Amino acid sequence: MRLREIAPNPAGQIDRLYLLHGDPASELSNLDILPTSSKTGRLRIFHFNDLHNHLSDMSGPTAGTHRFSQMVKRVRDAGDGVLFLSIGDDHTGTMLDELIGWNEDAFILDPSYRAYSAGGVDASVLGNHEFDRGSYLLAKGIRQDAAFPILSANVHGSEHLEIGRDYAPAAIAVVNGLRVGMIGLTTHVETRVGQKGDPDLAVSPPVASLKKYLPMLAPLVDVILVMSHCGYGDGAHKSGKASDVRDIGEADFAIAKAAAKITDKPLLLLGAHTHTRLNENGLMSENVFDGIPIFQTECNGRYLGEIDISIEAEKMLINTVHLHPIRLNMQGAADNANPQTPQDYDSEFQQTVVDPILSYVTQALGTELTTITTRRLSFNDAVLARYRSESVLANFVCDAICTRLIDLGDDVDFALLNGATLQGGMERGTFTAGDLFDVLPYADEIFIVEVTGAQLRDILRSNAQRILRSNEVGRVDHTGFLARGFFHSSGQLRYRIDEAENAAQATAKDITVCGQPIEEQLDRTFRVIMSTYLALGGFGERWNGKPISGGVPGELEGYDLRKLPSRNTGLVFRDEIAAHLSAQAALTDQTVPNLDGRLVVSAFSTLGGSRETE
Repeated sequence: MRLREIAPNPAGQIDRLYLLHGDPASELSNLDILPTSSKTGRLRIFHFNDLHNHLSDMSGPTAGTHRFSQMVKRVRDAGDGVLFLSIGDDHTGTMLDELIGWNEDAFILDPSYRAYSAGGVDASVLGNHEFDRGSYLLAKGIRQDAAFPILSANVHGSEHLEIGRDYAPAAIAVVNGLRVGMIGLTTHVETRVGQKGDPDLAVSPPVASLKKYLPMLAPLVDVILVMSHCGYGDGAHKSGKASDVRDIGEADFAIAKAAAKITDKPLLLLGAHTHTRLNENGLMSENVFDGIPIFQTECNGRYLGEIDISIEAEKMLINTVHLHPIRLNMQGAADNANPQTPQDYDSEFQQTVVDPILSYVTQALGTELTTITTRRLSFNDAVLARYRSESVLANFVCDAICTRLIDLGDDVDFALLNGATLQGGMERGTFTAGDLFDVLPYADEIFIVEVTGAQLRDILRSNAQRILRSNEVGRVDHTGFLARGFFHSSGQLRYRIDEAENAAQATAKDITVCGQPIEEQLDRTFRVIMSTYLALGGFGERWNGKPISGGVPGELEGYDLRKLPSRNTGLVFRDEIAAHLSAQAALTDQTVPNLDGRLVVSAFSTLGGSRETE
């Protein structure tokens, strides 16, 4: 194991920077290159997480909100002795993702990494969404646009990402005379591994990786920052974007407790992944585990976190903790008492760095796909139905992708779509490419999965166990991310879900495909359209043989979609929906069918079994 000095981001405030590189089981051999520490000093840490390319709002009621430029101004106004950090998931969420493309020829730039470099970000960590478009394009973006180190101690085996060149497990930054150690950790539950383009990419459990590097790093530094893109909680936990219990695997609680046993050096855990707002009004005691405080700033550039600390005699004093809200560009809105003004953001940075990035996609963002006059596709109606019942919006998307692939000459039978994929509605008015991104923000390609009739019957039985049950409506928040993996289908597949008395007994009945009962087609092989996310096992939504998440009791084993034969078409799910919309007439009450009974839910009644039918 060796230290290697590299140039820090010239726009940041790190004086000298060193990466740890090599075998963590061996001793560091060149400690003499580290400068002497002052051992006493003040450090102001600015941090954000899960920005998801929301540099500026490009559409909707908050268009013109300059989120990252507001952060840059606050950091630059803070003066000396500052670290500016991202805790991962810098990608996936806006039209800016298209600048990365889906292959080398389509790559233009990495928008967040380019903006971070110019804005003075000192380090980031690999989040799960960094891998959405494959590790090859991630490596290309890092090498072209990242002027700062990217950390992860538990990602390994990649064919394209080179440890020591593209990322490192840990680093030491000298800031204001203090040696600051930084370790990156990536969620091992929801990172896309097993993809054809990088089959050996893997993510180890974070605590084991922490135990390898923290004992080596701690004696060399004055303060340690664990940059954890693993999630607030541990195992099955409700927080942040989760509407109910979400399985995040080994995460921040376990990491903090493990770190406390390894070292008594001052240590902070900067978190991410669960989109949790922590310590909004100062450090809260419930966010301190075995003396280790945990921080997180929600997501999408809604807040910038600030932690002001002093180090003296190997002790840390936390002076202040803030979450600075990003002001919105909604001057005309009655509910926005503190709107963005030109004084809130760095206008030169916005004009010279962010706006040129936005200009690449501005025209594409406004491309009109269709006109909508019906209310049937509104998110107000779909927000509950995605987890509970037949949904006009889900029907429309499933039918559209099925029709599109048939038009392209692909022999497919039907489509399946997990409800949590739908993050917005198709509202009345002109519907643009930017609006479609709000509906389908995830980076998914189209897989064709081969399923026998017998396997389909088992899949639908697993789906019945995932439904938001009648007695949960009103008790479980359905407005956010409910990690059960409940999915919808195109019209060729029809069936009924019997809720029964509990989830374990819930089942699927009266299944037909193209009008024929499934019992007559058990040996037939169907070609089913799925997204990348489902074909790879649904990760936290548990189409991977692990117990169904999202608060479903009983440790019910989810069906493992990964074992089914599949083919990646190379087509992008959202792009094919856009092509379908562009080729169709306006979406009206006449062209968008209402509910057609492809999914019927028989709700359980304590008065006598399943009686109520939706």
